[in-house]
Amino acid sequence: MTRKYGQRGYMESDRDSRGPREPRGEGGRPATPPPPRHSLDRPRGRGLGAPTEQVFRCAVCGTPQPPPAAEALDAACAKCAADLHTCTHCTSFDTAAPWECRRWEERAALGLGPVAKKSKRNDCPLFAARIALQQAQEKSQEKADPNDPRAAFDALFKL
Repeated sequence: MTRKYGQRGYMESDRDSRGPREPRGEGGRPATPPPPRHSLDRPRGRGLGAPTEQVFRCAVCGTPQPPPAAEALDAACAKCAADLHTCTHCTSFDTAAPWECRRWEERAALGLGPVAKKSKRNDCPLFAARIALQQAQEKSQEKADPNDPRAAFDALFKL
């Protein structure tokens, strides 16, 4: 007999006659954990596991270039001439953190206050250039077919 509703408590007497149920542990959870959905030793998603390289990008124009040294206070972007020794180019820059810096406690301990203009050159001693991972471009890569739908989709999201 099939029932219309499967909520708990509805026709409980019929449920017991269906057969044995799996054993339950504390809190109504199954005693044994379910098997993992995926293998953790392999990369997941499209493009994961592809060769990558570390690059520094200008936060203004996005041009990849060598990262500025921590001591080079007057470093500028080769393309747009924007200052590179700024908070927006630092690994500690976080808009959700106090003073928009993850290392704000260290700055306070050094007697430094918050930086007023995050996109302007500053002399913060805690500056470390933000390095990002980028897929390595292979030299022998052939031209993609312009009619290929996957290539067209990838072209939409290129930086």
